Amino acid sequence: MTDRVAIVIVSHSPDVARGAAAMVRQMVGREVRVAHCGGNPEGGLGTNVAAIKHCIEQVYGPKGVAVLVDLGGAETNSEMAIEMLPKEWQANIVVCSAPVVEGAVMAATEAAGGSSLAKVRATAEEMFR
Repeated sequence: MTDRVAIVIVSHSPDVARGAAAMVRQMVGREVRVAHCGGNPEGGLGTNVAAIKHCIEQVYGPKGVAVLVDLGGAETNSEMAIEMLPKEWQANIVVCSAPVVEGAVMAATEAAGGSSLAKVRATAEEMFR
């Protein structure tokens, strides 16, 4: 599985993040590494930089990571998490401007076929246009 782009799903809702990850796994199986996080440390709605960083670290591989986010705060926190990772990883991690559920499913489907990070991102972002 390390020869595939990995997917990280970040939502303000832990239930949305968990559900989107479950959909991805049902659609593409275990071909693609998927991690998810959602909610703030107190259990409410929000996102957490440390949790996002941990998710990326869990699935990172040489083909990179596509991060799917639900709202602006998730995007900002994801970018902050990426900046905290090793410099050599940072160019291999992208935040996709795509609907979190549809984008994650499409990105994972593309990744399962062995596509590059750029192609996985483009496929996810096609859902936004």
